[in-house]
Amino acid sequence: MSDKELRTRSDKKSIDQFIQQVRKLPPQVGGQGRLIFALDATASRGATWDQACHLQSELFLATKDLGGLAIQLCYYRGFREFKATGFVNETGQLLNLMNGVSCLGGQTQICRVLAHAREETRAKAVKAVVFIGDSCEEPVDELCHIAGELGMLRTPVFMFHEGADAHARAVFQQVSKLSGGAYAPFDRNSPQVLKDLMAAVAVYASGGAKALQDYSSRSSPEVKRLTQQIR
Repeated sequence: MSDKELRTRSDKKSIDQFIQQVRKLPPQVGGQGRLIFALDATASRGATWDQACHLQSELFLATKDLGGLAIQLCYYRGFREFKATGFVNETGQLLNLMNGVSCLGGQTQICRVLAHAREETRAKAVKAVVFIGDSCEEPVDELCHIAGELGMLRTPVFMFHEGADAHARAVFQQVSKLSGGAYAPFDRNSPQVLKDLMAAVAVYASGGAKALQDYSSRSSPEVKRLTQQIR
């Protein structure tokens, strides 16, 4: 079997596992969903930041028939730089915000992302947090503690993991589990996987698990085949 075939099979398996996890989540209550879109903007993330810029419209397009979505961009980079924008309702607004950011070397600040999400949802419910990153350089216990608090607040964190760092994978899986979210790996050379994952979480944030099921039934052939395996 070729490397491309192996990668495709792995991608399909990742989406399958992810959708199964999301569909087990409790239903959302009505109203426009608020989603925090958080990204690692350190130097190693340059290529995938550009990819995410191209794909971010999926977050809005997938929810246009569900009442829409309000999205806040959140990122860290450089020396302790952490930024969170206001919530926006249009793809052009989000793209403009993302285009104004360049990646800079620095250590991860995932704790600040989670702590920020905790404070936001205490003020007004955040239906989901999407995090895209490739590494973790922080105390695991602190991350897990805040993730558990988010779980109690019913704000699931969806950890999208680029690459194959084993430590990051273990931490991301714990964070997603404790918050009530889901973990999914992806390869920057397979943008369709990231596109599908982002759209799936957007649908969940806007309409809940039932909306995700409906979305999957009219999605790509790959997602349909994966959804048919779910019982």
